[in-house]
Amino acid sequence: MYQEKLKVDWITIWLYLAIMLFGWLNIYSAGYNAEHTSLFDFSVQHGKQFVWIVAALVLAVVITFTEPRVFSNTAYPIYIIVMGLLIITLFLAVTVNGGKSWIDLGFFRFQPSEFAKFATALAVAKYMSTIGIDMRDMRTKLVAAALIAIPAALILLQHDTGSALVFVGFIFPLYREGLSGNFLIIGVAAIALFVLALLVNKYILLGILLAMGLFYLFAWLNKRTSRDYWHVAAVFACCAMFIFSVDFIFNNVLEPHQRGRIDVLLGKTEDLQGSGYNVNQSKIAIGSGGIIGKGFLRGTLTKADFVPEQETDFIFCTVGEEWGFLGSSILVALYIFLLIRLVDMAERQRSPFSRIYGYSVASILFIHLFVNVGMVLGLVPVIGIPLPFFSYGGSSLLAFTILLFIFIRQDASKNQLL
Repeated sequence: MYQEKLKVDWITIWLYLAIMLFGWLNIYSAGYNAEHTSLFDFSVQHGKQFVWIVAALVLAVVITFTEPRVFSNTAYPIYIIVMGLLIITLFLAVTVNGGKSWIDLGFFRFQPSEFAKFATALAVAKYMSTIGIDMRDMRTKLVAAALIAIPAALILLQHDTGSALVFVGFIFPLYREGLSGNFLIIGVAAIALFVLALLVNKYILLGILLAMGLFYLFAWLNKRTSRDYWHVAAVFACCAMFIFSVDFIFNNVLEPHQRGRIDVLLGKTEDLQGSGYNVNQSKIAIGSGGIIGKGFLRGTLTKADFVPEQETDFIFCTVGEEWGFLGSSILVALYIFLLIRLVDMAERQRSPFSRIYGYSVASILFIHLFVNVGMVLGLVPVIGIPLPFFSYGGSSLLAFTILLFIFIRQDASKNQLL
């Protein structure tokens, strides 16, 4: 009787399994060694990943048969516990690739920042689903922003900029719940100003000043009110302060390797043997795959270790080289189908908590997909975040599985008001 009532979304589960198993095959191929040919050799990465896959599946089953109200009732405690782990990480972390976001437990290196994503999604969903919450209210905006900013700031202190940037994606569920679209416009404008300030320095101020002058002329000809003049002056002042702060942020907040990667992306430097090496090699590997690829286990650039981090952050290169444009397109299509499915599932929820959480899941996965594939193709700076369910790593696979299956469990009880 219970199983009949528990109507899980099998399409989403099959997409999850397909992506995860395809990722496992590519991890095997990326680290292929003639001395370790067995898929179940637990001394190498693909064998270890199989263990994490089994653990993730067990965890998925446990979550699926958990009472759905447990997640909404424990949202704040889970958030507080994970924030505590992030703080502990600042003192106990081991350094990996320049970041201090890993706690070494001996048998397992644990990355709390991965689990902070689903913890924050739960907390935001819990708060935003509270009766009387209105996104037009300033207090609501500040509390929601604080719930998102706290883990992002703690992760930034761990020098893990990539994971911290993922939290920007929470603007989408907030927008769905009534946040003004002006915040999205401001965000896009800030990115554009940041890039322009790096490219043309402070000469951009002359352009903004000219635009302001043209607006004043237009306002004078059309007899606009004095309040319009003050609004434009305030916008110009904010833009000017932001532009002047770009140099400080770029030179004092970002790490040297991050500055180098941005310079390479913007075309200010080439540095094919330094900051631009990873992206250059990944482009060569993907381009060499052609339309249908070189074939499974036949990626010559992959086998020769020309692409660093090819089992983790740059695993998409293995797909491009061995499976070609066709295989890469199929993988991206699976992700897009999954994202569309999650949004559709979120819209059919009766519970505001489930709806907001569903949009948070979709947003986090979207940011990961966009940034990971974008950096491999040289479209965004290399900031080092995994491809969900696909890249090697126990922490990321378990965290993404928890993130997704909590929503699958919520959807299975979508007719209940949680």
